[in-house]
Amino acid sequence: MRGGTVGASSSANGNSSAPAAIASLCVGAAFLALWFWLLPGWLGFHDLPTGAAGWRVIFLLPAAVGFAVAIKCIWDFGWTGHGTPAPVAPPQRLVVVGFYRYVRNPMYVGFFLGWFSLWILYGQANRGSLIVALVAVGGIALFVRLYEEPTLHAKFGAAYDEYCKNVPRWLPRAVAWKQ
Repeated sequence: MRGGTVGASSSANGNSSAPAAIASLCVGAAFLALWFWLLPGWLGFHDLPTGAAGWRVIFLLPAAVGFAVAIKCIWDFGWTGHGTPAPVAPPQRLVVVGFYRYVRNPMYVGFFLGWFSLWILYGQANRGSLIVALVAVGGIALFVRLYEEPTLHAKFGAAYDEYCKNVPRWLPRAVAWKQ
């Protein structure tokens, strides 16, 4: 392995994970707050459906699960990776705990599930928003392939390559990967 280490499920040096985890949660909270402030009005998320459209409230559950997965991943970046989701302060250890044992990009998958569920819940699916969503998903996929993966390969080398061979990029494995 070149530079960097693989993250374990507990901190190797006691309490040093706490400041990084708190910083990661602060960055994640700022990111979530920004998106929850900007997107709902733009996407038409104003009132919960009632009457015949009331069945869509069931999508509160996958929305909550998706955002909970993303928040847990933000925590793992700080606690295990000793960094944040922001590229300016990335994890110093390869994070292969929790949901990262099932899929390489659980934070993106969680956010997608959360926003997609809210989109259905509020009944705002239309051609324009679908085009915007597809462009956003395509942009994220390109960012992952062209920036994140080469950066992680350069930082973590063979450990990251082994991780990539065993854990899929977008669709979760049925069983957690054990390195």
